[in-house]
Amino acid sequence: MSIYRIDYTILSSDTDANRRLRLSRLFTMLQEASIAHTTALGMGREMTLDRGLLWIVTLQQARIQRLPEYDEQIRLVSWPGRMMHLLFPRYYRIEDKKGNALVEASALWALMDQKTRRIVFPELYGVKIRGVHTGKEIPLPVAPKPPQNGETGNFTVPCSFVDLNGHMNNTRYFDLAEDRMPKALRSLPLAAVQAEYAKEATEGETILLKSEAAPDAYLLSGEQNGAKLFRLSLTFQGGYHE
Repeated sequence: MSIYRIDYTILSSDTDANRRLRLSRLFTMLQEASIAHTTALGMGREMTLDRGLLWIVTLQQARIQRLPEYDEQIRLVSWPGRMMHLLFPRYYRIEDKKGNALVEASALWALMDQKTRRIVFPELYGVKIRGVHTGKEIPLPVAPKPPQNGETGNFTVPCSFVDLNGHMNNTRYFDLAEDRMPKALRSLPLAAVQAEYAKEATEGETILLKSEAAPDAYLLSGEQNGAKLFRLSLTFQGGYHE
């Protein structure tokens, strides 16, 4: 099972006010597909979680032709790339009923020790995933640029944003961005997303947020005591005029 496939119908709870798949829900689906496929490949919780190893995402990106809409039937396809020392590349593709690509994405995953909170060498634990090449891979993600000018503010991580790894789940940063960006941007169709997760944030911690909005883009970053936590870059099709 070198390539993972699952068919899905978009639910009302998956969508935003524009009836499009919510961005946090999109990345949740990609995350769950990664876990399911890793388990099918023999590297499930018995090899990781039950041994005190946590899967984490370090970088993500998506290229979006169109976000799926409410009640639409889609197919999610995912496959691993060749291991890169400490990192596990993974690729994704969301297709419509005709097989047309709606979303293409890539991510870099790593394993973290639950106690030390440090990235570990997977070969020391016998964790290995054989990569495949399909010819449909998009480039691997790179770190987005930080906001230069714009607004600042504080955000305290609530209990509801924390996952089984004990930190704010990567998908909730997209909810945070959606809540803070101008309403005019939220109505535009997305074209691309880049995300970097450099340091974890836990329940009750306060993050200094910096954001920058343009007619066709939104940047959001977070830091603590001068240390980078995360960066998001959202690019939209078209643009708006105030």
